[in-house]
Amino acid sequence: MAHLSQQIFFIMATGCLSTTNTPHFDGLGTFSGNVYHTGEWPHEAVDFTGQQVGIIGTGSSAIQSIPVIAERAAHLYVFQRTPHYTVPARNRYLRSDPKTRHSGRRAYGFDVDLTIDEIKADYAGLRERARNMFAALAFTPNRQSALDVSESERQREFEARWQSGGVPFQGAFIDLVSDRQANETAANFVRQKIGETVHDPVVAKALMPTYTFGCKRLAVDTGYYETYNRTNVTLVDVSRSPIERITPNGVRALGCEYPLDSLITATGFDAMTGTLLNIDIRGRRGVSLRDKWAEGPTSYLGLGIAGFPNLFTITGPGSPSVLTNMLKSIEQHVDWVVARLEYLRERDIPEIEATPDAEAAWVAHNNEVANDHIRSSCTSWYIGGNIEGKPRVFMPYVGGFPVYVEKCNEIAANGYTGFALGSVSA
Repeated sequence: MAHLSQQIFFIMATGCLSTTNTPHFDGLGTFSGNVYHTGEWPHEAVDFTGQQVGIIGTGSSAIQSIPVIAERAAHLYVFQRTPHYTVPARNRYLRSDPKTRHSGRRAYGFDVDLTIDEIKADYAGLRERARNMFAALAFTPNRQSALDVSESERQREFEARWQSGGVPFQGAFIDLVSDRQANETAANFVRQKIGETVHDPVVAKALMPTYTFGCKRLAVDTGYYETYNRTNVTLVDVSRSPIERITPNGVRALGCEYPLDSLITATGFDAMTGTLLNIDIRGRRGVSLRDKWAEGPTSYLGLGIAGFPNLFTITGPGSPSVLTNMLKSIEQHVDWVVARLEYLRERDIPEIEATPDAEAAWVAHNNEVANDHIRSSCTSWYIGGNIEGKPRVFMPYVGGFPVYVEKCNEIAANGYTGFALGSVSA
């Protein structure tokens, strides 16, 4: 008679940016108007027509929201603590007729004005090229150093990327996030663009980041900097003097009260660990994941956690995740976990768990590649810097998607080295 067994596996596909963060503001609960968080937006339309609106934050979601809200609001007050690097998105319609496209528009090694049919015809190739790129994005970075070309050549390359739009701007030169001098050339270019776009020099200067380009996640926008030229938009720079409190009628900052009908908190997320730690996950001997990660998250490959058998984390801390095309990272993790489950089922193995030694070695490697890397050089949500009291640990793996995939495949091919396979135990 065949032996049948049933095992429980816990797959955490909870996302890296799922738990919203609202910092403590004195008096927030007393505000008499509507309060919205950009990460918890109502399903129904919100109409700001004729309203005095305040938005706290100038990160990615604020950068997307501000131009749209400014078109409807009577006045929009933007409360900014830290300016953000953003480049134009240049969103455009996908065309079906090749005759309607702009002839010769090529960038990053491929035609940026491909038709829908052309994209579909080479979709498998497009996806494969993405898989082999450092950040799993299907564009070819410039292999030159920013320091090996003349100033005019450098400006020409930056300008071409700026006009084409999107995150491929980061690939203008090979060393923008590895060499600080090269990085400064990109930072200066963006600051120059801000100065050219924003008419008021005081506002323009306040919008210019002074930290390294790329240490915070690059945002993309549609008309963000241009919005500050509108007469109904006011930038309130609270970098030196924070918001004092929220009042029933608005926001008090810099000794003034800004009267508001609606208030928006664009204050981001408790990234990568927030949702996992909101769940009371317990491993061996009842140890909670919260206690395990009290000094910062540890994992093996961002997939398994020592002391937590049969627990898998999709795009967890210690994997490339948020530094990549998330779709590719999610697919790679899901495929890897499914293959691992099939491996266990075929061999009737009830339990799999990352070993402490393998976890420690991976954490050490993760820290080694992150140390002195430009992406870890400022206070960002990559290191938990936006959450009060959160341990400051660089959470994603910065070594690149292809290297990471190769490591995962090697581990699987060798019978899941670094994982203990065996019988169910307490």
